[in-house]
Amino acid sequence: MPVLYRRFLGYFQVVFVFIIFSACSRNRSDSDDLKIFKYNESSGVVTLDPAFAKDLPHIWSCNQLYNGLVSLDEKLNIVPSIARSWQISDSGKLYTFQLRNDVYFHDNEIFKGVKRIVVASDFVFSFQRILDPSIASPGSWIFNYVENINGKPAFVAVNDSVFQIRLKNAFPAFLGILSMTYTSVVPKEAVEFYGTDFRKNPVGTGPFYFKYWKEGVKLVLLKNENYFEKFGDDRLPYIQGVAVSFLVDKQTAFLEFIKGKLDFMSGIDARYKDELLTRDGKLRSKYRDKIYLESQPYLNTEYIGIYIDTLPGKRNQMRNLALRKAINYAIDREKMIKFLRNGIGKPGSGGMIPFGMPGYDVTGNIGYTYQPVIASEIIKKQQLSETIITLTTIAEYVDLAKFIQSQLNAIGLKVLVEVSPPIAMRQARALGKLEFFRSSWVADYPDAENYLAMFYSKNFTPNGPNFTHYKNTTFDDLYERASKIDNLMSRQMLYHQMDSIMMEESPVVILFYDEVLRFVNSRISGFESNPINILDLRKVKIKTEN
Repeated sequence: MPVLYRRFLGYFQVVFVFIIFSACSRNRSDSDDLKIFKYNESSGVVTLDPAFAKDLPHIWSCNQLYNGLVSLDEKLNIVPSIARSWQISDSGKLYTFQLRNDVYFHDNEIFKGVKRIVVASDFVFSFQRILDPSIASPGSWIFNYVENINGKPAFVAVNDSVFQIRLKNAFPAFLGILSMTYTSVVPKEAVEFYGTDFRKNPVGTGPFYFKYWKEGVKLVLLKNENYFEKFGDDRLPYIQGVAVSFLVDKQTAFLEFIKGKLDFMSGIDARYKDELLTRDGKLRSKYRDKIYLESQPYLNTEYIGIYIDTLPGKRNQMRNLALRKAINYAIDREKMIKFLRNGIGKPGSGGMIPFGMPGYDVTGNIGYTYQPVIASEIIKKQQLSETIITLTTIAEYVDLAKFIQSQLNAIGLKVLVEVSPPIAMRQARALGKLEFFRSSWVADYPDAENYLAMFYSKNFTPNGPNFTHYKNTTFDDLYERASKIDNLMSRQMLYHQMDSIMMEESPVVILFYDEVLRFVNSRISGFESNPINILDLRKVKIKTEN
């Protein structure tokens, strides 16, 4: 095909897509007839390559385009996806997956009109690619547990329908890791053909295929008519497509949602939380005929991290256990939830393992409650008054930081609030340059080990997620023991002990356990929520107006 003609054809397709979606915005009935699900992503999307799906905006878009061996249902149970079944043998080190024989990659010019079925060697390629240092995938850590044989990771295609992975040692949480978007299967032909441009020419197996993307403006995905999953006798998905806009200003996106031009909104911004929600977190009555609210525990722990190692030029007070305990006792988490979050979330009076995650402390024996008298007595006894602490946060959490500042000022500490850009803050945190910082941890996979790994001494930053540089040999021993136990209940007993030990030494201040909040247009049904806030549109239906 001549280059000029290809360019003209590409231009015509872009114009055609714009005409369709412009008509959708102008004429509501057209939008209903097309059954296009519309949402906004204010943070933007820079890649549609699952090897780089490290945060929710990218996970959400890639989740529509790709599949892996397994996935999670709405209750975080591990369920089959491209793997129809699996066995774990050799004392928990050998994983054998039997693949479906009816999964096809999306139609693409690289396949020259032939339906390309997914086979085991596609997973070998996709997983080896994650570990390829030349692409520098942020997900390479997920295969740290995989054995190397003759210098290569132990990913084996036994035949087209059987795929195996061998681990160095048993690691019970590994199957959950395989549900992450990083582990999505991609075709070698597409990756080699598009090269670095694969990020904007994605080819997957998911319920929707890529149609159009104008970066920073609009992303359009359309229904994959050959998708392999069914719900009962119905082939999924039900809707015709997905349209993602990229309005940076959340207030503008909120107004678009209220006008019905967007179908759902995740979370809530401080600027309009009082407009939508009552003090106890209920949807205000004036909106109930237009939208509905879904909420459930979110596997996200919001916390203040305290860097335990001495920093150059800093005083040693931040290493003082008494000071860390006083800070924990000084914060009124109930008040914080009520007035800053309109009742959204659960006060963080437990450990690092969040409410809703197996292993969460239901005894009430771990963690701290608001006891300002005890906090003041500690400060006085240890002669810590007038201690100066710098709390680093990003602009989105300034109100929370100022609340903490006032609480700590009340017990005699002097707290300075420093606002940092998100990227700069992440870098400084990884390098141990922040003594006192607001952060959060969202589960990557459904096992409490994911949270406790933050306090394992071999995971010190910058090589791991131990941002506080906490170290305790008993904790480390329990962590290593737990990693070898298959039985979940037995692991949970060890997790509880580890959480208790860590909280007694207080390298963190748990603020609250978050909730998934989803505001949904009333014309939408079948929109399932889940504790890790994954966007699953397979079963969504859109009601057409008469």
